[in-house]
Amino acid sequence: MAGFRVLITDRVHPLLIEGLEKNGVLVSYDTSIDNASLESCIQEFDGLIINSKIRMDAQKMEKGKKLKFIGRLGSGLEIIDLDAAKYFNIQVFNSPEGNENAVAEHALGMLLSLSNNLCKSNLEVRNFQWNREENRGFELEGKTLGIIGLGHTGGAFARKMSSWRLNVIAYDKYKEHFAEDLRFVEKVDLVTLQQRADFISVHLPLTEETKYFIDRLFINQCKQGFILINTSRGKIVNTLDLISALEQKKVGGACLDVFENEKPMEYTEAEINMYKSLFSHEKVLVSPHIAGWTRESLVKIAKVLLDKILNSGIIQNIQ
Repeated sequence: MAGFRVLITDRVHPLLIEGLEKNGVLVSYDTSIDNASLESCIQEFDGLIINSKIRMDAQKMEKGKKLKFIGRLGSGLEIIDLDAAKYFNIQVFNSPEGNENAVAEHALGMLLSLSNNLCKSNLEVRNFQWNREENRGFELEGKTLGIIGLGHTGGAFARKMSSWRLNVIAYDKYKEHFAEDLRFVEKVDLVTLQQRADFISVHLPLTEETKYFIDRLFINQCKQGFILINTSRGKIVNTLDLISALEQKKVGGACLDVFENEKPMEYTEAEINMYKSLFSHEKVLVSPHIAGWTRESLVKIAKVLLDKILNSGIIQNIQ
């Protein structure tokens, strides 16, 4: 093989690097690479493995004359211009199987924490406040969980909830049938899900179709006081509309791991005020986009991506 070169721009588990090198690949592992510096060196590589900081647009792909594949650490493909990749005959691999369990566990953890006032009561007890009645929670049993998008993470979350004695319903525009092991999930249309769900968990990719999918109109058609869980992409939820709904108690609570802008140091004054308002709500639980960010998922993502690259035959085909 005449030096198949792959650039990895974000932290990965060593097994991905080692696995590529065992197959004769020359790996450059440089986490300092950003969008600007990538444009000046992309022409040197046959393969590229990225995470969310890199945006692979048509301009970069055109400069990457040798590129045979782009690997995405994780699931979201909104950072890659898929039409351009197809045009330049570049294969695209992602690895949602690697962190689906982590996302599902995180969503469940957030919901349980919110339902039992764990964050609030934890702080109170540490300050020697013993407020039992004010922290009376609610149980999940007997309620209805609505999942929007029953793909990798949505399916994993449904499986987690299969033994919790609640009703699991799901809406997925692009699935005629659910997987065999998800037969316990009731397939419903969107309106039915909105009317019945006590908890709505969003598991959608960010596309032109799904941007602001959860907005004022969507919320107004939902059951009064439902709890929103978003571990997918921040721009799927219109934050201002959510804040308004929380203030009006149309939304009873929110578990948010993702946000419209995830760079606090770059917030405008309007964004600062918006997020201050959101974070001030007692029934809002937030985390810094870490739902799929576990020690185990780091390994799993690396293995999934390595297997997909090797099984594609790209490397072997140019030997």
